[in-house]
Amino acid sequence: MKYALIGCGRISTNHIKAALENGLEIVGICDVVPDRMQALLEKHNLLKDTTIERFTDYRRMIAEVKPQLVSIATESGLHGEIALFCIEQGVHVIIEKPMAMSMEEAEKILRLSKEKQVKVSACHQNRFNVAVQELRKALEEGRFGQLSHGSVHVRWNRSRDYYRQAPWRGTWEQDGGALMNQCIHGIDLLRWMFGGGIEEVYGQTRRQLHDYLEAEDVGVAVVRFKNGSIATIEGTTNVYPQNLEETLYVFGEKGTVKLGGKSTNTIDVWNFADETKADEEKKSLKEAVKNVYGNGHTSLFADMIQAIQENRRPYVDGYAGRDALELVLAIYKSQKEGKPVKLPLKSFSSREMEGMFKGRKGEKDGDWCFNLYGGPSENV
Repeated sequence: MKYALIGCGRISTNHIKAALENGLEIVGICDVVPDRMQALLEKHNLLKDTTIERFTDYRRMIAEVKPQLVSIATESGLHGEIALFCIEQGVHVIIEKPMAMSMEEAEKILRLSKEKQVKVSACHQNRFNVAVQELRKALEEGRFGQLSHGSVHVRWNRSRDYYRQAPWRGTWEQDGGALMNQCIHGIDLLRWMFGGGIEEVYGQTRRQLHDYLEAEDVGVAVVRFKNGSIATIEGTTNVYPQNLEETLYVFGEKGTVKLGGKSTNTIDVWNFADETKADEEKKSLKEAVKNVYGNGHTSLFADMIQAIQENRRPYVDGYAGRDALELVLAIYKSQKEGKPVKLPLKSFSSREMEGMFKGRKGEKDGDWCFNLYGGPSENV
């Protein structure tokens, strides 16, 4: 299967690795900064592979190398635009999170992919974590009984140097804040585990310690699900001096589970009323990961390839991406309006949050933070 990558920044190495491990034929890579392509190919010992063409225009790449599958790993604000172009050309797409920056764009992706019979997978790779899969299995088997409540905590650190690596970070137009960028994987897992259907969301966000950003560096929310359960969300990049944890809790009538580790890749608590011998092994489950991105990209790519071959929906489809985006945008809208927000959220964009906090400050050594398109194309 012919594959191409659009965007060769921070997360792109996971995409190339997943493509190689799944035997895809890499026919093209694209980035507006040629040095990024050079570095990526060098990292994966692909510089001598003359079959991989390089492009700075993704439209030209699609037209010339005609891939069957593309993954999009550019700055977040371009995900929707690029995805819609690829779908229009009949190309299947894996879209890094978030799949878009507005509900309207996300819904358009879903409508067009259905019309063109194109597969869309949202890159929420943590669903494939071993610990996450065990939790999901327990839920589907009804081991929790009646669900009571849950929570997700993404307590990380992001410094000024991190944001200076790419000037689109922390902007309402191209990125959003801690909830949209860092916390959206945990938000996806929380919504998925509690059945997806949401009645109401109330959120508060702040920009506390990163006054050079437009968007929030901490956000908290309360979510009321249609099944009667409730949950809390906490996401921040303000933890000193380094990443602390990403945890997911699920509490039920007959079970309690806590997932932890760098990327919800360990089982910290596993207690059930109907405990079996197999549960003892799960109590100490720790999937080794090198960083917060985990190991799920390879599995997500494998599933997407099979979905195309078998003409079925991907395990993590576009609707999953839409739902995670909707919950983040609902929190943003709640902050803006100062009241709970009912779902479904038919219309809202991160751009509607512009001006929410005091003006974004420049720096003495240059106005890097205002130069949206002058920096490297990369995604986290």
